[in-house]
Amino acid sequence: MTNEAMAPARRRDARRNRESLVQAAHEVFTEQGLEAPLDAIARRAKVGNATLYRHFPTRAELVDAVFREPLAGTMTAGERARTATDAWEGLVGYLGAVFAVLATDRGTNDLMTTRLEGVGSLEAVHAHNRATIDLLLARGREQGSIRADVTTEDVLFALAALGRAVPALTGAVAPDAWRRPLALLLDSLRAAPTVAPLPSPALTAEQLGDVLQGLGPHRAARTSPE
Repeated sequence: MTNEAMAPARRRDARRNRESLVQAAHEVFTEQGLEAPLDAIARRAKVGNATLYRHFPTRAELVDAVFREPLAGTMTAGERARTATDAWEGLVGYLGAVFAVLATDRGTNDLMTTRLEGVGSLEAVHAHNRATIDLLLARGREQGSIRADVTTEDVLFALAALGRAVPALTGAVAPDAWRRPLALLLDSLRAAPTVAPLPSPALTAEQLGDVLQGLGPHRAARTSPE
């Protein structure tokens, strides 16, 4: 068989290898976070490390390929929140949608609660997220539902801090355990306190200990292969 005749088969193999790597990377990142070893991804995709590096020379390029689509869902939720007549309801719905993802996908959690250089899709989502929260806070202040002195940076910092704890919280307690601390955080933004009951049961002392143990040392996401 000539090289010309073999070319389509090679392209099919390359495409299949790339798809396998993206799928394997998503599974591994979801389970272990963005610091997961790249050779573990290659093994799960059943390819060699050289094949992984040929398709994705840097960790950032692999992360971008894996999360471009899932991150687009966050922007869709943001667009929906921006159209809400009631800014407070828009903010509550938006953050609920974001945290539902942070609780189930550790890779996306790493992305949304830290800053990684060189991931184009992430930079777009961070900018969109900031603009969404900025708009909803401004509109909420005008409507009298959000306190006048809270800033976008206040909210982004608090969300990042809480978001980083979500995997340990849901792992030690329950999949929807994040709803209670998020409700407490949201209530601190209100212009007037609410009497609505908090969702989900409070943590026990033992559960809190398990959560703190699950947080462990701070994890640093890397953007290049080891």
